[in-house]
Amino acid sequence: AESVINDRSIDAQSRAVIRYALETSDPWLAELLRRVDKGKSLVDTVDFSQEPQIRNDDDFEVEKIELLAEMICRGGDEPDTKSAALLVLMAALEDSPHPKALANTAKHLAFNHCAERNVCGMVDAEIRVVQAELFAGKAFLL
Repeated sequence: AESVINDRSIDAQSRAVIRYALETSDPWLAELLRRVDKGKSLVDTVDFSQEPQIRNDDDFEVEKIELLAEMICRGGDEPDTKSAALLVLMAALEDSPHPKALANTAKHLAFNHCAERNVCGMVDAEIRVVQAELFAGKAFLL
């Protein structure tokens, strides 16, 4: 999308539509980019009253990411399984039309797995940080 926005050989109206679709995470963005790649002017070829066709692959992707995050974060010494799961996760990110969203999903799932396994340790670490900030610059007499 960024390369289309910066390509001066594409008409200004089409670039503006792409820019807006990118900024608003519009579900039409992929379709708009396909049309621009075919050399079509978006203003002349898009019926903006239509609803975008949303694929149900997103649910499958989230389930797959959940399973991979669980494999990577679970306890035990399984370097082969964890390495393979990480490789598959990286490939899914590379092939995804929405890699940032997929990466954020994986990040949140990994954080949740870590929190479930070490909630007391995470709380203790945060308490130490908050305590250090609260008492920064204050001297206590013993």
